[in-house]
Amino acid sequence: MLVEEIQLSKELFGLLDGSRLESKQGEAMMLLTVTDDHWPHVAMISAGEIVALNRRQLRLALWSGTTTTGNVIRTGKATLAAFADGRAYYVRLLLEQLPELPDAEYPRARFTATVASSRADTAKYADILTGVTIRLKNPAEVLKRWEKTHEELMR
Repeated sequence: MLVEEIQLSKELFGLLDGSRLESKQGEAMMLLTVTDDHWPHVAMISAGEIVALNRRQLRLALWSGTTTTGNVIRTGKATLAAFADGRAYYVRLLLEQLPELPDAEYPRARFTATVASSRADTAKYADILTGVTIRLKNPAEVLKRWEKTHEELMR
């Protein structure tokens, strides 16, 4: 069953709101873009690289020079695929690059994103138990970087 909105669900907003990063360190999502030769490109993004300002606006921090970043700069579009509370979410984003922060501790390409559409997908015959989960190799170091990345995304 599909439910479509033009904002994040309360559940997905709770995953992306930037709070409780330590409890979200295993969460990863997929960010889909389109290459210049029209092929889908999939990258993973963690809870530390995305923050929802509200249910319509997000900020993303992407590694500079990557295929994903180039695709976002070129098209201004991406789809976020995330999994929470037994649902798969597909969020179409319209993105604009933010100015570089010369004093950034962890330099990234920063983007502001507006939700163009958000679909929640469930099935009557099955429960979605998990999406992409990760295990950080050095949680203390990564969580520190994520917290700083979120601070820099808010500037």
